[in-house]
Amino acid sequence: MKKFGFTISTPRNLDLDATQMDRANELLERVPSLNVCIGCGACTATCSAGMFTSFNIRRVQTLFRRGQLEELDKQLHSCMLCGKCMLVCPRGINTRQMVIEMRRLLNE
Repeated sequence: MKKFGFTISTPRNLDLDATQMDRANELLERVPSLNVCIGCGACTATCSAGMFTSFNIRRVQTLFRRGQLEELDKQLHSCMLCGKCMLVCPRGINTRQMVIEMRRLLNE
């Protein structure tokens, strides 16, 4: 039987009950504006670092909230802290402070 141009990907199972959410909760305490993020992607679309590296602020935020911290340190240090993401955020989230606090929490 001949395959037709694509395959259905296998689903990922994330057990969020088994993850450590302590750091994510601490981040929400330090950057309370993060609670109103709607995931629109405006921050990622304007990111200067994202144009030259694989940095993606939405992915970083998702990985941090899920407790998947393995590759985050390298990703977070790709951010240039220029603040362009803050300027375009429709919800007024201090994304620059979010990255700074994520770095601090990973080093604690």
